[in-house]
Amino acid sequence: MAETPTTLLTVAKLKALCVLNDLQTTGKKAELLERLLEAGIDKETLGIEVFDEETATFHSVVDEGEDVVETVESDAIESEPVMLSLEDEDTITPSLAQTTQPAAKKASSNASNQRNEPVEEILEGEILEADLLDDEIQQEAVVPATTDDVPLDSPPAVKALTLREMLQRPQAVAVILTLLILGAGGWYYVNNQLEPFTPDSLRYGDEMRYVVSEGSFMASEEYVTLITDQLNDLDEYCKMRLLFDGTGSLAITDGSVLELSTQPNEDRLGAVAAKGGQGMTWLAVESVNSFSFSKFNIYGHVPTTSVTGGQMCPDFAEGREGTADIDLTRWTELREQATLSTQVDMTLQNTGGTYDGSAMAYGVGGLLGGLETLSPGLGLILQPVELADFFGNNFITKDATGTSSGWEWRVIGSEKIGSTNMWKVTASHRDIQEFCLGYATMNLWLDADSPWAARQTVDVSISSDETSQSSCSEWQKRGIDAALPEGELELHHAFERTYLQRGVKQIELGKSYDNRPQANDLNPDEDDLVAWGVDGDHLPDNSTLRDHPLDLAMTCMDEFGSEASGATTALDQNGYVWRALNEKNGSATEWNISWVATDNTAGWVLFSVSGDATNLQCEYLSRGAYDDSVTHNRDSIPSVLPLEQLEARLMNQQRFAALTGEEALFTSTGLHDDTRIGYLVVVPGSGFGFDITDIFDSVTGATTVDMQRQWDDGDWSHTFSLLADGTDGRVVGWTHLTVMEAGS
Repeated sequence: MAETPTTLLTVAKLKALCVLNDLQTTGKKAELLERLLEAGIDKETLGIEVFDEETATFHSVVDEGEDVVETVESDAIESEPVMLSLEDEDTITPSLAQTTQPAAKKASSNASNQRNEPVEEILEGEILEADLLDDEIQQEAVVPATTDDVPLDSPPAVKALTLREMLQRPQAVAVILTLLILGAGGWYYVNNQLEPFTPDSLRYGDEMRYVVSEGSFMASEEYVTLITDQLNDLDEYCKMRLLFDGTGSLAITDGSVLELSTQPNEDRLGAVAAKGGQGMTWLAVESVNSFSFSKFNIYGHVPTTSVTGGQMCPDFAEGREGTADIDLTRWTELREQATLSTQVDMTLQNTGGTYDGSAMAYGVGGLLGGLETLSPGLGLILQPVELADFFGNNFITKDATGTSSGWEWRVIGSEKIGSTNMWKVTASHRDIQEFCLGYATMNLWLDADSPWAARQTVDVSISSDETSQSSCSEWQKRGIDAALPEGELELHHAFERTYLQRGVKQIELGKSYDNRPQANDLNPDEDDLVAWGVDGDHLPDNSTLRDHPLDLAMTCMDEFGSEASGATTALDQNGYVWRALNEKNGSATEWNISWVATDNTAGWVLFSVSGDATNLQCEYLSRGAYDDSVTHNRDSIPSVLPLEQLEARLMNQQRFAALTGEEALFTSTGLHDDTRIGYLVVVPGSGFGFDITDIFDSVTGATTVDMQRQWDDGDWSHTFSLLADGTDGRVVGWTHLTVMEAGS
C-alpha cells in the first residue's frame, strides 16, 4: 500500500469539491487531495476507499489493484460527486462510445513517454475552470479507475447516471442550488434595470402603510392658530414646535352595493355616498389617511408682559410629551373630481390632558386650514403624493419635467431604496418661491407598482418677514401682507413605504351617474333671499326657535338713549349692523352688535333682553369703539337667507344629520339652550388694517353665519362650532372638540 493516498476522482472533480468547500483550486491532484483531507472531507467522498459488499468492509484503492475496475460500476460511481451541465440530456449522460473514442485516439498519438504518465497529469493542463462542467464529463469517460498503467484504449465500463440518481447525491444538490442562486441573481439583475413608466390610476381597495420619521413643525405668531385651532389647546402660544414620529396608512375605500341606493345599476361600484356643503348626496371616492404618532411632543412659548407693558414672546418653552392618532378622510366627487368634504378626527394625549376632536370642512380643508386655500397644492406635503393625480399621463423617465397643483417637478435620475430601484423626483412650490415667502420642496421616490410615492421627504419654510421679500415688487408685498398670516412656519418630515396592497377595480373619474344633484336642488329659491343691504339695519331674524331673535332685540336700542348714542346715531343715519352675536344667560338673551357709520367709524353695544314681545325688558350692559375703521358699503352687502330659514335648513337631518343630537347644536325640536348664533358681513374696502381689493381686482361682499355651543359632560369640556354661507345656506365647516385636562 502506498504511503500517499490516491483517488479515483479527476482533477476537475477535486477542484469542484474545493469550490463547494471554499478551498483554493490551484495545484496538482495530490495537492488538491491533501487540501480536501485537511479540510475534513471524508475518504469515501474523495474516492480513497470503496465499500466491499461481500466482506462488509472498506478497502483502500491501492490494495484493490486491477480489481478496482470491477467496482467502479457499482459502489465507486455511487460514491463520487457528479457535476451537472446546463445542456441537453445527451451532454449530461453521453454514450460510452461517443465520449471515449475521440479521447483515446488523441492519447495514442502522443509520445510513448507521455503515455506512461498518469492520466490525471496529462489532463490537468487541459482543464479550464471557466468550463468546468463540460471538461469534467469528458474526463469521467476517459480516465481509468486507477493510477496504474492502464491502456487508454481500454476504457472502463462506466455506467451512465440517471437524473434521479444525480439528485440523490448531496454534492449534486449543492451544485444545483448554486446554479439556481446564480441564475436568480442574473434574473434579478436583468429585470431590475429601471424602466420608464406612466403612473397607474388608483383602484378601489388600494392601501399603503408607511413610516413617518424626523417630523418637526414650528410656527410663530398667527401661524400658531393652524395647530391651536385644530387641537383647541387651552394655552395661547405665541410660538410652538411639534416633534413627531410614528406610522401612517393610506387607503381607498372599496364601497359596497349599499352605497349605491340611488343608482339603478352597479356601474359605479366602489364609490361611496357622501354629503356636500348643501346637504345633498353625491357619489365620491373616499380616501383615508391615518397617522399613529408614538411621539407627538408640543413645546409652546406663552406670551408674557414686558417691562414696558407690551406683550413679548419669551425664549423659554414649556413641553408636553404625548401621543396622537389622526385620521384625515377626503371625499372626491366622481364627475367633477372636486373635493366635496374633508374630515379630520384626532385624539391627543399629553401631560396637559386628553383632546378628542372632529373637524369637517366642505371643500378644501385639512390640517393646514385656510393656508391650503391661499396656497393651492400645499396640502400635498401632509401625505404621500398620489402619482396619477400629481403627474397625470407624463412619462416618468430621466430629466422629465412638469408642473402640477402649483408644484414644479423634475426627474433627476434613479436611486435604490432597499432592494428596489426607483425614480427620484424633486419638486418645489412655485407660489411660495415667487411670492418670496421662503421655500417648499419635496423629494419623491417612485416605482411603477405603487400609486403613491414609495418614499417622500418634505422641507417647508415660510416667513412673512420683510427681509425675505426684498426682491418682490410692491404689489406682491402688499398682497402678502394682507392675505397671509404674520410669523413663520417650518415643516420637515419623511415618509417611507412598508406595505402595499393593490385593489382590483380602477377608479373612473369624470363620468356622470344617475340622480346626481342639480343646481335647483342645491340653492334656495330667489324668493327666499332678502336684499336687506338696500335700506335695512341688520340681517333679518324672526326665529321662533329662540326666545329673543334679533328683530325683537333691536327694538331695545331706542330705550338706551345716551348710553348707546353712537350706535343709535349711526343706525339713524344710514349705518347698519355688520356683526351680531347672541348668547343665552338664564331666561335672558345677551346680544352683542357691531355697527358701522357712513364715515367708516365703528363700535359695539352689549345689552340683555328678557320677557316676551308683549312685556320686553331691555338692559344696557356696555359699549365700545373699534380702533380700526370698518368700510361702510351697502351696495356690496349680498342678498341672504334670514336667520330663521337658515336655522331650519341646518336642522334638516336629511341634509345634516351630524348637527342634531346630544353632542351637537340642535335637538329634534330646536336649538340646545346653550347654542348661540351670529352673523358677519364683509364688504370690499379697508377694514382692520387691510383692503381686500389689494389682493383681488373684483370682489363682492359676503355674509357668514356662525353657531357655537359649549357644555361640560363630567370631566370633559365640549365645544361645537359651525360656519355657513348666509347667501345660499351652504355649510362651510364644523368642528367638535372635547378636552379633559390633566388631573381632572
